Amino acid sequence: MFKSGFIGIIGRPNVGKSTLFNAIVGEKISIIADKPQTTRNKITGIKNFADAQLVFLDTPGIHKAKTPLNRAMVQTAQDTLKDADILLMLVEANSHVHPQDIFLIETLAEVKVPVFLIINKIDLVEKNLLLPLIDKFRTLYSFQEIFPVSAAKGFGLEDLLKSIKENLHEGPQYFAEDAFTDASERFIASEFIREKIMHLTKQEIPYTTAVEVEAFKEDEEKNLIRISASIIVEKESQKAIMIGKKGAMLKNIGTQARMEMEKLFGAKVFLELFVRVKKDWTSSDKMLRELGLLKG
Repeated sequence: MFKSGFIGIIGRPNVGKSTLFNAIVGEKISIIADKPQTTRNKITGIKNFADAQLVFLDTPGIHKAKTPLNRAMVQTAQDTLKDADILLMLVEANSHVHPQDIFLIETLAEVKVPVFLIINKIDLVEKNLLLPLIDKFRTLYSFQEIFPVSAAKGFGLEDLLKSIKENLHEGPQYFAEDAFTDASERFIASEFIREKIMHLTKQEIPYTTAVEVEAFKEDEEKNLIRISASIIVEKESQKAIMIGKKGAMLKNIGTQARMEMEKLFGAKVFLELFVRVKKDWTSSDKMLRELGLLKG
């Protein structure tokens, strides 16, 4: 019997959803930064077994959103609650239940599918904190399974995958057996650029930046990919920061992003970056739709 299904990874911002997603899939697809709200889109990762295909959905963090951009991100995550066959709710190993975890549990009230509680970052806490934390969560929701893991170290993932397979029903193979994502290379390229912006810039800059890949051309004979992309900001002052003194910041972003792309694509990459100002784009439904961040 072949099993398959969609597994949504949900949680508040910055608990390690993308790290878990990448560790399970075995490839870096979802970008990672030590800032909340790094993930903006739903990203698909595929884990193939001889007898099963697990399709994982990495989502933006669910939180009380105030801006149009953040509301669009939360809507993307909440839509996953309807699409998934199993949900993995990710929390941090800690001595207390975070208020945003309680807010997220409240959104699970209407969910009909199994929900696993995944307690992440267990390598960073004393083991005697885990049992009291598990007991607290048990009082808040009837979780199907509870797994302490370290996504960064890979601890506990084998048992988690085994249990996910056991809880899935018989189903078709949705993707080719060698596929690990359905995200386009253009999308992945734009995300790698945005990740480096998250790492290298400060204050409001990472949250008021988007990336648009305008050209993506492959030259198979030369094993070369030529990419042209625009970094979109809201103000001229942000553009100056993004470019940096004598273009140093933009060059650094481009170099680091190119290295990530070459590793994943297995080809040389020529990356050309531009910075464009689109005033208040994070508050514009029209712009959010054009960038694929808002549906409809």
